[in-house]
Amino acid sequence: MAQLVSILDNDFYKFTMQYAVSKLFPKAKARYQFINRGKHKFPGGFDVKLKEAIANMAQLKLSQAEKKYFQEKCPYIDPIYFDFLQGYRYDPEEVSIEQTGDNLAVSVEGYWYRTILWEVPIMSLICETYYEMTSDERVSNEDVCAIVASKMEKYDKLNITIADFGTRRRHSYQVHDLVIRTLKQHSSHTFIGTSNVHLAMKYETTPIGTHAHEWFMFHAAKYGYKMANLLGLEHWSDVYRGDLGIALSDTYTTKVFFKQFDKKLTKLFDGVRHDSGDPLEFAQMTIDHYRSKGIEPRSKTIIFSDGLDYDKVVNIVRFCEDRIGHSFGIGTDFTNDVGLPRLNIVVKMVETQPEGGVWTNVIKLSDEPNKHTGDNNEINLAKTILNITN
Repeated sequence: MAQLVSILDNDFYKFTMQYAVSKLFPKAKARYQFINRGKHKFPGGFDVKLKEAIANMAQLKLSQAEKKYFQEKCPYIDPIYFDFLQGYRYDPEEVSIEQTGDNLAVSVEGYWYRTILWEVPIMSLICETYYEMTSDERVSNEDVCAIVASKMEKYDKLNITIADFGTRRRHSYQVHDLVIRTLKQHSSHTFIGTSNVHLAMKYETTPIGTHAHEWFMFHAAKYGYKMANLLGLEHWSDVYRGDLGIALSDTYTTKVFFKQFDKKLTKLFDGVRHDSGDPLEFAQMTIDHYRSKGIEPRSKTIIFSDGLDYDKVVNIVRFCEDRIGHSFGIGTDFTNDVGLPRLNIVVKMVETQPEGGVWTNVIKLSDEPNKHTGDNNEINLAKTILNITN
């Protein structure tokens, strides 16, 4: 049965955001919702299996060894956070799961500093449970390792750095573990880490990540769309003081982001992350932005993380080489390349209640319109406010 083996079996940016939320917005509440983008059909009894897996998460707790590792990797986080995390327990009462026919509905509600950790584990458990109940015909463990090694042989020739970003839509924990083991064994210079903190600890590599869209979505609900990026990054820098300096750019489209990414923030942050839209257009826009601020683009970095495979990476490298720094976060092409269809699912914040106020819809306006999430009326309002015509 699908289950998590560690409370650290989660993406690094969930913990870094949890720390920032606990410091700045401890009274805020959030609601999350499962979105089945791929219209996948879930077999009968799926909800029962998922509820059991969610219930088992209440037993997870941070061990002393995990606490020591996490503290050593993150000296910029106050010790009080790790004491908090050691006492943190998942509360399954925060999660609602219903199934009607082959349709699955999952939602989460509670204080933001608590519920922020649910998204990634829920997605990984949905994926693993789905494959357990629908097919056991994936490629062998040996083939999983061979596929990853073959990809890395090609990536090594590009003289780039790569991190694993594949926790959320992995085939299973076992496959993810094999992938990280193979990456670590194969390449000491191309592979630089993983977003999964548990596997980073297990294989003595670096946990990778900063923040996600929900950070800016909350700021839009609290401060307004025109201030979301600016105050989101200001607050991030207030907490981390220059560490974790890669800014996510596409919560309200990249064009809007660069209008709000002023010279101070442009200089302060090490670079930006691309997560939707045409990567080459994004790269050119980023280069132009740095030049307009009198900054040498080669001193900054773009982290590309949107549905990457080898061919996409090659095109990006050819475009960016000698023009701007670049690195890559590869997800399901590592952790779910096992001969089965990949699930296209997300779990997104849909409402927030900033510090005791009213519940407010939150949305994301991706550079790829098919990735917009949230209430349509709110999306149209945000487009009007931000003067987004296309």
